[in-house]
Amino acid sequence: MTMLVILAVLAAIGLYVVMAYNGLVDRRNKVKNAFAQIDVQLTRRHDLIPNLVESVKGYMQHERATLEAVTAARKQAVSGLEAAAARPGDPAAMRQLASAEAALEGALGRLLAVVEAYPDLKADENMLRLQEELSSTENKVSFARQGYNDAVMDYNTACESFPTNLIAGAFRFEEAEFLEIESDAKREVPAVSF
Repeated sequence: MTMLVILAVLAAIGLYVVMAYNGLVDRRNKVKNAFAQIDVQLTRRHDLIPNLVESVKGYMQHERATLEAVTAARKQAVSGLEAAAARPGDPAAMRQLASAEAALEGALGRLLAVVEAYPDLKADENMLRLQEELSSTENKVSFARQGYNDAVMDYNTACESFPTNLIAGAFRFEEAEFLEIESDAKREVPAVSF
């Protein structure tokens, strides 16, 4: 009888370990899938930038430094995305991607501010279409990033919760990093005057 109880307890523990392990694998795969959605949207944005630069080149010949800054920031962002795609959730890769994307966002913001000084360019149909596509893509990136961060939170909570944390530690499930792309413009307090 004692042996039967011991076997039942061991079977229950074994079943729990299998279920906890499979749950962690499921959550980790959801993090990877959510990052893949970010990858799609950031790649789309990166693909739009050369067209945007080409569209403004003819109008902004003396704004070469701005165009070069956008091109360099895009290259850095593509590199950061490749590194993060290879290791979704890895803290160093996610920080590199966030930094590169923030730099790209800043360079694009400066480019679009310069575009305002060129009325012909602002009215150009191709330029308007590219700006609309870029804006739409930014919204999709934000939505995908929120989905990714939700998946990361769920995964990290499972990795930290007792007793699942014992299984996570034993099988080397490491916490994933959130993707937070901060721009200087978002941190600035808007000036209000009456």
